Amino acid sequence: MDEVTVPDERPAPTTLGQLRAGGHEQKALRQEIRDNLLARLREGEDPWPGLHGFAETVVPQVERALLAGHDIVLLGERGQGKTRLLRALVGLLDEWTPVIEDSDLGEHPYEPITPASRRLVTEQGDDLRVAWRHRSERYAEKLATPDTSVGDLIGDVDPMKVAEGRSLGDPETIHFGLIPRSHRGIVAINELPDLAERIQVSMLNVMEERDIQIRGYVLRLPLDVLVVASANPEDYTNRGRIITPLKDRFGAEIRTHYPREVEEEVAVISQEADLVADVPAYLLEVLARFTRNLRDSQAVDQRSGVSARFAIAGAETVAAAALHRATVLGEPEAVARVVDLETAVDVLGGKVEFETGEEGREAEILTHLLRTAVAETVRAHLKGIDLRLLVDAIESGALVTTGARVGARDFLAGLPVLGESDLYDQVTDRLGATDDGTRAAAVELALEGLYLARKIGKESGGGETVYG
Repeated sequence: MDEVTVPDERPAPTTLGQLRAGGHEQKALRQEIRDNLLARLREGEDPWPGLHGFAETVVPQVERALLAGHDIVLLGERGQGKTRLLRALVGLLDEWTPVIEDSDLGEHPYEPITPASRRLVTEQGDDLRVAWRHRSERYAEKLATPDTSVGDLIGDVDPMKVAEGRSLGDPETIHFGLIPRSHRGIVAINELPDLAERIQVSMLNVMEERDIQIRGYVLRLPLDVLVVASANPEDYTNRGRIITPLKDRFGAEIRTHYPREVEEEVAVISQEADLVADVPAYLLEVLARFTRNLRDSQAVDQRSGVSARFAIAGAETVAAAALHRATVLGEPEAVARVVDLETAVDVLGGKVEFETGEEGREAEILTHLLRTAVAETVRAHLKGIDLRLLVDAIESGALVTTGARVGARDFLAGLPVLGESDLYDQVTDRLGATDDGTRAAAVELALEGLYLARKIGKESGGGETVYG
């Protein structure tokens, strides 16, 4: 999970008496989330920052589930933003909440639930020490794996506490697991069906009966926890790896999806990619279209999906290629060009699962779908610009050289002279190019579009690409 900085400004009360005197009111977790969500909606504030493509589909379902107080499971293929959506739930918690200081479960001072905390409240009364917990500390996340144990999620007997002299049946010998420790907070289980069946069974009592059953004895705890989870739809069925009673405990099953519009896909790439060079927006669009073409291809195993991380990693690879070229050639600015897209194909093939009959054709399929994406992007951005003068110049014998060893200025200097025509300016203005690097990238996109339309030829080799 991303690192969260907890602010230093905590509320003032430090004892139970001060908390009561200040008029603090306790809320159940689901009521707290409901009130904060409704307040955001009334104020017109987006409760789901950083989510793209879910506004009309997934988000309304999630909001209804939260208002109803339901536990939620998100069903979708990899890379659809399920984890980001679950983490966004933290923003619906109060910024600060009081807890009994040093309590294992972070209990509210007004409502202790463990024997140890009840004893403290009885003994200390209004002098009970109160600590404050930030909302970021009230969200716990666990990636489900087959080796996850009951102790990890629910708890186990702590041999050290037994050794201190407590009897084995004493509830205070329990070391609580992740779900009880998320009391008054949110616990997220990623890839829920990967839990062994006996672990799924152990979650049933927690979610329905609020029982903690550990090694033969039962501890009744009124846990106030919101359980959210993610799962692959194929696994989350009666025929998959989820037991039916646990499936029934989730009040809301919500299907996620990949971005349905190119603009949404580009927004995800722009937000998530850590780019070390300037990658023009239209090249990000090429990568977005490339990813979408893979999702539509019959050669790709769609049961596994094509993650948004594919395009994100592609953008980062393209930026790295541009930075490498700029460093080697001594260019002042690193700007990605069409020629850098080939590097994405070289390194991203392992992120896509192909159908068994396509073995040996993976690189061919990737290259074809990338070229299709480039052609679609050229049509979207350069439609209406007459490039015949450039085609005529190349047909007359002019050659244009680009590649990993050709800098932007050398590329521009090698373009054929088109007399008084402002064709190059039309292309660069349309694509928002303002300097040598972005102008070279824009003209190279136009050349690649002409090649894909079979107006000109192209040969590659030795680190250079020649249009002619």
